[in-house]
Amino acid sequence: MTDAENAKPELPANVRVRFCPSPTGTPHVGMVRTALFNWAEARATGGKLIFRIEDTDAARDSEESYNQILEALRWLGIDWDEGIDVGGPHGPYRQSERTDIYKDVAAKLLDSGYAYESFSTPEEIKERNIAAGRPAEFGYDGYDRDLTEEQKAAFRAEGRKPALRIRMPDEDIAFDDLIRGRIEFKAGSVPDYVIVRPNGDALYTLTNPVDDAMMDINVVLRGEDLLSSTPRQIVLYRYLEALGIAKTTPLFGHMPYVMGQGNKKLSKRDPESNLFNHRDAGFIREGLLNYLALLGWSIAPDRDVFTMDEMIAKFDVRDVKANPARFDLDKAISINAEHIRMLDPADFLRRSVPYLKRDGVVSADNWDDLTAREQEILTAAAPLVQPRVRLLGEVAGMVGSLLSAEEYLEPADDARKQLKDSAGEVLDAAIAALEGVDEADWKTDHLHETLNKALVEDGGYKPRLAFGPVRVAMSGRRVSPPLFESMEIVGKPLTVARLKGLRAHL
Repeated sequence: MTDAENAKPELPANVRVRFCPSPTGTPHVGMVRTALFNWAEARATGGKLIFRIEDTDAARDSEESYNQILEALRWLGIDWDEGIDVGGPHGPYRQSERTDIYKDVAAKLLDSGYAYESFSTPEEIKERNIAAGRPAEFGYDGYDRDLTEEQKAAFRAEGRKPALRIRMPDEDIAFDDLIRGRIEFKAGSVPDYVIVRPNGDALYTLTNPVDDAMMDINVVLRGEDLLSSTPRQIVLYRYLEALGIAKTTPLFGHMPYVMGQGNKKLSKRDPESNLFNHRDAGFIREGLLNYLALLGWSIAPDRDVFTMDEMIAKFDVRDVKANPARFDLDKAISINAEHIRMLDPADFLRRSVPYLKRDGVVSADNWDDLTAREQEILTAAAPLVQPRVRLLGEVAGMVGSLLSAEEYLEPADDARKQLKDSAGEVLDAAIAALEGVDEADWKTDHLHETLNKALVEDGGYKPRLAFGPVRVAMSGRRVSPPLFESMEIVGKPLTVARLKGLRAHL
């Protein structure tokens, strides 16, 4: 295979793309990036996205995975125009329900001579390769191409059942990739390949192109790992067109690999690849989609943060880079933080509540079912917390102390290490100063002024030593929401009680 000039074809007038995952595991980053780029291309061009499921591998497919794929797309807001749960003129949209279609097409390919019966076993193919001086794993050698009817009958008499193979032409196969430009496969580099197993099951090599043909798909955007199979599909499309099954051969665009740690391809088994791990950590859909869009594409050289509407306005798959893209979790989290800050505060709170319930700091998993006191505290805390968290999973750690009624919060290890020998004296002075503050004056600015005078001006402590013990008493954490605002939210009785609680445990 060689790359020639970088010729990228024009897109068709009415773009029809598809997303067609196999339900064989938890949705992963590579799968979602494929769905996102297909969705963006459809929306950017006013085209159609067709969503179907390739579930013909009974040994690996599962209904659980199928449902997880639907859940993932719905959570991300990636919608589709035809297919699963939507319907359309080209159903059914699950391959397991299209078996008769594949049998009919396979029969037509066989009758026309585009496919042929192959009785060779894998062991026989290896033996013939070795005998001819080729590597054992060289692949199929075309042995069955021209079997006579007598030879076929003899194989059947032995109890053998044939596979069906596509007859590849003896010529170079070239196409213009939407991302990579001109790509050529030399004659003989792609052997005749199996489309139907000896047991009659149709393989992906048949079902995928047949579905694309019958669903009028004219742009195929898929991963780089499938590039080597493209000449097979192009040849099969020629045959399907000749049989009147396909209207045209689609344009292909092969998206770059997503790399993980150590410059290795990100495996679907890597924790960083698991979409739901990111959701559980507290990624929001806007932040995760924004970052995944950057895995091969950019909206501008000097801009990383954008909305999906902005992406749609600018997206063209021909601008996707062919070079591998590396999944950088730190950068993904940073972009997610930007999108969290862009949320309306009420939306931020509503999205945070399920995480707060999961982490045991509120009484319900949706905003409307929270107590009035919980809503009051969270509303007051939102402007303090929203600019400081990067993931929704971090919110509980920031607001847990505000929602807690405990008079003593056991300090985390890193917070306790910050307490110096002067902590007891600092807390004594703070308690004395705060006990003299009237409830009516229990406001952020006045609390700051009071403690600053008592601890810094009169006590002579540096601000870090002065306010550090108070912060640890209030939150139990090294990092917390702004101190004086937190004291106002919690109120005088609980604030003083927490300072006394930590003092008693020093």
